[in-house]
Amino acid sequence: MKQYKSQSDLLKQRINIIIHGVNTPAGKLFDIILLGVILLSVLLVMLESVEHLDKKYHGFLVLSEWIITIFFSIEYALRIYSSRKPWKYITSFYGIIDLISILPMYLSFFLPGSKILSVVRALRLLRLFRILNLVQFTGQASQLRLAINASRTKIIVFIYFVFIISILLGAVMYVVEGEEGGFTSIPTSIYWCIVTLTTVGYGDITPITTVGKIIASFIMILGYGIIAVPTGIVTAELASSKKNKLLPDSCPKCDTRDHRNTAEFCYKCGSSLELQQ
Repeated sequence: MKQYKSQSDLLKQRINIIIHGVNTPAGKLFDIILLGVILLSVLLVMLESVEHLDKKYHGFLVLSEWIITIFFSIEYALRIYSSRKPWKYITSFYGIIDLISILPMYLSFFLPGSKILSVVRALRLLRLFRILNLVQFTGQASQLRLAINASRTKIIVFIYFVFIISILLGAVMYVVEGEEGGFTSIPTSIYWCIVTLTTVGYGDITPITTVGKIIASFIMILGYGIIAVPTGIVTAELASSKKNKLLPDSCPKCDTRDHRNTAEFCYKCGSSLELQQ
């Protein structure tokens, strides 16, 4: 016997298509609007931190932030309403980010003028990952994630090596330069070594002896080689994954991405996945 959907079920379905749909005009328009609102909200956070702008346009900035907060609140409520498993969405990563995006203005009643609220509002940028995920950037994201996971052991070993080098060279600089050169302790010397090794170079501590300058020059040259290592490791894993066909390409029929590594058929249209060299 055919079952008819209630008005409530139809409404939920329509809302779900608009909020989660990526191949419908309404879904695409919603994603564009959401993207614009997120970027605008972050821009308002930055403008509010500029003192003379905040004094001049404080009322406008607060009103704009309330409008954006109400928009996010309605969106959050609609996501819960249209979700088949509301609690699963609420406790998910994106569900928590969505909740965080609407809390700052409401918390401002209890924590007026708190700078931490500006930081929390800036976390709305994390919501961009959901939009990128919906517009089929996930295939590339999955490839990068798998490559990083495959190379994490090598990266951890590399970071451990850099950490040991920083301690050893920092201790050497403490002995060579001493307090006269600003190297007042081994931790301070290690801090200088890390800053120099990463080619940041704040300049708050500088060697003054000839031996110290030679060691510093060696650390600077070493730093250039070290920066390229993690990138090379991940790039090699990406190339290896494609060569060994660990990552399926997009569906040749509907161009859908983000299939499982072992998938043989497209989860959307059912077509056979043809992995290319």
